[in-house]
Amino acid sequence: MNVPAEKLKAQLAAIFRAWGMSEPATEATSRVMIAADLRGIDSHGILTLPLYDELRLAGKLEMKAEVRIMAESPVTALIDGGGGLGHYPADMAMKLAIDKAAAAGLAAVGVRNSNHYGAAGVYALQAAERGLIGIAMTNVWTSSMVPTRGTRAMFGTNPIAFAAPAAKNPPFCLDMSTATVAVGKLKLAAIRHEPLPRGWALDAEGRPTEDPKVALLTRRLTPLGGTAELGSHKGYGLAAMVEILCAMLTGAWYAPTRERRHPGAKHFNVGHFFMAISPKAFRGEGEFELDLDDMIDALRTVPSADPAQPVLVAGDPERAVIAEREKTGIPVPELLLGEIRSIAQKSGAEAMI
Repeated sequence: MNVPAEKLKAQLAAIFRAWGMSEPATEATSRVMIAADLRGIDSHGILTLPLYDELRLAGKLEMKAEVRIMAESPVTALIDGGGGLGHYPADMAMKLAIDKAAAAGLAAVGVRNSNHYGAAGVYALQAAERGLIGIAMTNVWTSSMVPTRGTRAMFGTNPIAFAAPAAKNPPFCLDMSTATVAVGKLKLAAIRHEPLPRGWALDAEGRPTEDPKVALLTRRLTPLGGTAELGSHKGYGLAAMVEILCAMLTGAWYAPTRERRHPGAKHFNVGHFFMAISPKAFRGEGEFELDLDDMIDALRTVPSADPAQPVLVAGDPERAVIAEREKTGIPVPELLLGEIRSIAQKSGAEAMI
């Protein structure tokens, strides 16, 4: 079933209000979630609602979270997410980094005491839309990525997003997991009864599995690259870099040592990191954007190995999905649709889809 984006956003907002979220948090969370779905990142949009409901009922999420700026300088800030969902504090942090960078040339803002924040690219693009370079990343509350040569998960999917403005082309936007695949895509495959591509995940013995249910049970994803022979140490290293910036720098927690260092803690204390850079701090007016256009245009002239699959630039696939879904709506699997309706009913919110 395809549902118009605005209708889905209204449904999410109604549920969040019923859960007790503030209006600013409701607006930011529903907007960021729907933006992920519009971009085709289904694993980070409405699909996460049942998980959020589960965490809420388990007492792991504060629905009336107090989001506060804990420390600030002209080019930095640290935000406490109050133990709630990450979309609102992340949205606040990216906007703050953008404003500071517009004035000072560059800025970095960290967030701690947060939770899942959706699709990283949605935040990085906010900077590009303001004429700045944007970087966004997050750690997670549970480990799912096995380090190269290892047998135990030690990192989350730890995504990185990078967006940059061009002059005549749409923004360059790289939005990637440091694992071979996001956990949400395993859930989508399970819902759709589809096998996994080989190399995405491992079973309990560390062998590749194509069964999404097995992969969800073991939660053992490979680092970007898949195997050591194909460079998985690079994805492993990038995941560690994200962890350092999002957890160690902000005061958030590293999931594998959380129980040992913080036994019985109520919240997961997820961390995020954002950076904004003004091209004007380095180049003359419009020079950066024109050079980026030149690179993008050159990439589009590369002959493709398969004429049916032209060479793409980061952000192209998402823009194609946006154009389609703005016309036809966001596809919602029947199983997920039923879960959303059930959550709305149990929360006392109006069922709109």
